[in-house]
Amino acid sequence: MIARRIHILEKTMIGSSSQYLVLARKYRPTTFSDLIGQDTLVRILSNGIKQDRLPHAFILTGIRGTGKTTTARIIARALNCIGPDGTGNPTPSPCGTCEHCQAISEDRHIDVIEMDAASRTGIDDIREVIEASRYRAVSARYKVYIIDEVHMLSKNAFNALLKTLEEPPLHVKFIFATTEVRKIPDTILSRCMRFDLRRIDEETLKEHFNKITLLEGKTIEEEALKLIARAADGSARDGLSILDQAITLSESTITGEKVRKMLGLMDQNYLVDLCQALVHGDVKVALNLFRQLNQQGTEPLVILKDLLSFIHWLSTRSVDQNSPIYPGFTDQQSEECNKLVQKLNFPLLTRFWQSLIKGIQEVSLAPLPEQAVEMILMRLCYLSHLPTPKEIIQTLEGISNKETDHNLKISREPSKEQEVIQPVLQPSQHSRTLPKDFKEVVALCQRHREPLLEGILRNDVHLISFEPGKISFHLSPHAPKDLAHRLKAHLKDWTGIEWEIIVQEKSENVYPSLQAQYEIERSRIREALLDEPLVMAAQKSFPESEIVYIDDIPKEKIA
Repeated sequence: MIARRIHILEKTMIGSSSQYLVLARKYRPTTFSDLIGQDTLVRILSNGIKQDRLPHAFILTGIRGTGKTTTARIIARALNCIGPDGTGNPTPSPCGTCEHCQAISEDRHIDVIEMDAASRTGIDDIREVIEASRYRAVSARYKVYIIDEVHMLSKNAFNALLKTLEEPPLHVKFIFATTEVRKIPDTILSRCMRFDLRRIDEETLKEHFNKITLLEGKTIEEEALKLIARAADGSARDGLSILDQAITLSESTITGEKVRKMLGLMDQNYLVDLCQALVHGDVKVALNLFRQLNQQGTEPLVILKDLLSFIHWLSTRSVDQNSPIYPGFTDQQSEECNKLVQKLNFPLLTRFWQSLIKGIQEVSLAPLPEQAVEMILMRLCYLSHLPTPKEIIQTLEGISNKETDHNLKISREPSKEQEVIQPVLQPSQHSRTLPKDFKEVVALCQRHREPLLEGILRNDVHLISFEPGKISFHLSPHAPKDLAHRLKAHLKDWTGIEWEIIVQEKSENVYPSLQAQYEIERSRIREALLDEPLVMAAQKSFPESEIVYIDDIPKEKIA
């Protein structure tokens, strides 16, 4: 109560000595129709008040300057407005003239209590709220508690609030505002109606700032509006603070040049010159341009961030010629940018983007940011000369095309291993009824979901002879003793005929296991690939490279 009286006294003293209010306070919205960029929220709250369907608790979340506290005060006025004649009901358009509207606007209404959770985080503060909420409003229709930065409350404070928040007295409304909604317990969120206040888009901010500038008796250039709206980053309050400063700086017209100097920005045309130097690999020009900007007072990190934003714009422009022009650029500058886009390729832009992302982190940690930026610019100039993967492949293909035909051919004469494998790689059309070779027997195991048997046949069976209905093989020491009996039973079920399974001692005619044959074939193919001119050229360009089968690469590394 003492704090409230001091606050009122301070406002009285300020009002008596000076009538000036910052723009953010002077033009603070007082009705839902005054809120900008929050159409969905306005529609829901307006309909809720008209239909008497408002909940007992709200959570308003969003970035700074989007209207959370302002919306809370408008809700308090809408619920307690009685109209100019004192007989009105809750309305989405508060009159602004009744005693309740005026008292809430001046932050002196006894039944509308604002609390800053950042400075009152403990359970004792919440107990005070809970105790006071039991009593009816003194003069208003509803007792409204507005708790700002509610995520700062302690865990015990949240727990103490749960019961009251779930079943509050009919005369009480809770309105919570926060920028960190993820820090609020789910038990609290589930008891409130949540509204996410969105970032305000630049066009809406420009229109809003232009209107306020005219009300202040000044004019503003379009470029200045763009710069202020962009610097606001979706926050009306941030933008109004910048506009307030710009109005004070200017006499009659707020120009783009004045706003740029005020914000510490440089002419955006430097981005085109710097990017062209990087693309052409001109280190000297890039470093000189950076040093000039640095001497003019531009922060090194700001230069890299602007360059990162410009590279992103160039990338989107390269795939969509109808994308908006870069903020702050004139039509002539945009034409130069279009010419630059035609010279660039997407792989190079991607390299620049990745290097700048890493470079910004390096500059943030570097003891000498200027030197760090110069090293990054030199790195980007070097990257511009590196060939793209497509160019590397085309170069290697060009080398291979110059080789003679006899070096491009690999003998296709069947080896002993090939003769064994060749029939295995051609499945029979009748493999489902009667396998024609040992490979189709293994395929039957896979088809009938017998992975253990399939693995044994691949790794531990050395074929001696095969004909439909009769198999003769030698077993490795690791094979189970009852393999012949198990295989015979399965083949009878799968093919409908009796099979003769003969296990013999190792002889001269025994073939390697299927897995061994597979490894032999892989080795042969690898040796053949090493003699390919294209592969030889690739290994010459990349000495540490090696041929790896894709089956041998872990799936997570391929992803």
